Amino acid sequence: MKIRPLADKVLVKRLEAEAKTPGGIVLPDNAKEKPQRGKIISVGKGKLLDDGALKKMQVKKGQTVLFTSYAGTEIKLDGKEYLIMSESDILAIIEK
Repeated sequence: MKIRPLADKVLVKRLEAEAKTPGGIVLPDNAKEKPQRGKIISVGKGKLLDDGALKKMQVKKGQTVLFTSYAGTEIKLDGKEYLIMSESDILAIIEK
């Protein structure tokens, strides 16, 4: 199934949580925090401004991003979990 977000919305696949702390301590599943990083799967066309112009998206498919803790709405598609969020919930693009 394909999904295309509308306006300034973004479909994100959350990256897996780290299993160890930087000091090497293994974390049980209930102690892991939900990661605030994800990969962009799909983006909308952009935000429609009051004057009718379309503001292009700053992010694009395939980028890895950092987003706020409570960003977006969790959805399930074909047994996989995704987030749909506004572009404004994205804090940064992670460049390698």
